[in-house]
Amino acid sequence: MSFIFENLKIWQKALELSQNVNALTKCFPVEERFALTSQMKRAADSVSLNIAEGSTGQTKKEFKRFLAISLRSCVEVVGCIYLARARQLITTDQFDALYQELLILTKMIQSFRKSLNETN
Repeated sequence: MSFIFENLKIWQKALELSQNVNALTKCFPVEERFALTSQMKRAADSVSLNIAEGSTGQTKKEFKRFLAISLRSCVEVVGCIYLARARQLITTDQFDALYQELLILTKMIQSFRKSLNETN
């Protein structure tokens, strides 16, 4: 059996984001565990989870609402990586790589959301 979201490129990319954020935050200091680490991981996970939840048996309007939440979670991760860089928890190269990944994913979500308006 297959769920609709498993075939969506945006979900696959969001899952990849979640894995990358998880790997990145493993190097954060212990004092960040219940602060930035937790916030960053929850926001990254929220991206894929909202895509999955919205895709299952919802109306297009409802799916678009879940995609909007997913999009906001992407932007939240962007804010988190700015904080991580400012606190010197990540390098500029790590920031740039994750920023590009987030930029691509947000554009993919926006395009997918727009395509829901254009289909019957």
